[in-house]
Amino acid sequence: MAIELSNKPAAKNTREKNQGLRFTIGKAKVTNKDRIFFTEQLALLLETGNSLHASLEALSHHAENPAMKSMITGMMTDISEGNSFSHALSKYPEVFSSTFVNLVSAGEKGGFMEVVMEQLMEMEARRENLKATITSALSYPAFLVFFSIAVIVFVLVVVFPKFSDMFTAIHDNLPVTTRLLMAFSDILINHWPFVILAVVSVAVGSWYWSTRGPGKAILDGLKLKLPIAKGIFIGIYFSQTFRILGMSLGNGVNIVSALSSCKEVVPNRHFRGLLDSVQTCVTEGAGIAAGFRDSDIVPPLVKQMVATGEETGNLPKVMSRIAQHYERELERQLDSFSKMAEPIMLLVMGLVVGIIVSSLILPIFQLSRTAG
Repeated sequence: MAIELSNKPAAKNTREKNQGLRFTIGKAKVTNKDRIFFTEQLALLLETGNSLHASLEALSHHAENPAMKSMITGMMTDISEGNSFSHALSKYPEVFSSTFVNLVSAGEKGGFMEVVMEQLMEMEARRENLKATITSALSYPAFLVFFSIAVIVFVLVVVFPKFSDMFTAIHDNLPVTTRLLMAFSDILINHWPFVILAVVSVAVGSWYWSTRGPGKAILDGLKLKLPIAKGIFIGIYFSQTFRILGMSLGNGVNIVSALSSCKEVVPNRHFRGLLDSVQTCVTEGAGIAAGFRDSDIVPPLVKQMVATGEETGNLPKVMSRIAQHYERELERQLDSFSKMAEPIMLLVMGLVVGIIVSSLILPIFQLSRTAG
């Protein structure tokens, strides 16, 4: 922690004075893919001995996204006017997080910018790998859910109406499931505009409730309490938090700024409350281990490792080791979740299909016996 920065992230420091620069990119957007490519290529160019201005100029020539080209050109102008690279990056907070800006600032001051860019490239790669792992674990169960709903709607809209006249004759003797499915079929066929409106309303309402309304606080709490969800979300939050802390502290960013950066990447308000407590302990001089020690979210082993790292002055290495542990653990948990979800979803699909088929076949048998 040799290099001291402001207690506020660099991106936040310049945000108010650069409000007018937020929209210099125009309607086009710089995507995550663009940022990853920018970081990777800039790290390579700096490592091979190119100056920062020359590297940015080369990237500007090869940028296909007009928004990316405009952003790099703006950075070159800033640097030509005597501003630092971190200052230029901070004008684009939608693209570069405060972690990115703080680490670049530390690299500029310490004279090891190419090392920082290499570490940022690795961080971006790990983040994309985590997203890919989560997407892979959830994609197949999501497909099964969608397919099940599609099959049910098809049967209710196409198959059931063909038997409605036949079943009307014995309506009072029909199984309960058949009568319910006939009622649902009638609603879908004759009142489909209202069904679509209801589905859209529920979807929009649920999204608002869970992301902006009071439901977000409830869901954030459940993520850290439910048995299966807790392990997955704790793994995500800890791997992100300790990865940023390890990189930041290892490159001389002060611990208060590093904790502020962590709060920007963790969307859970309860977990951010933990980081607030840790930040308060650090500000009051109690140390980072004291902030983690009083939390029920943090496992005892992590508390002990943080305390040991603080006592021995080895916090950056300890933080990185904890991040690696949770990344491996998260991959294992997601793999287990995926393997467990697949048979459960298949079982549910089989149960639903069985109910639908029986609701069709049993009345037909009953009619054949009556006719006989």
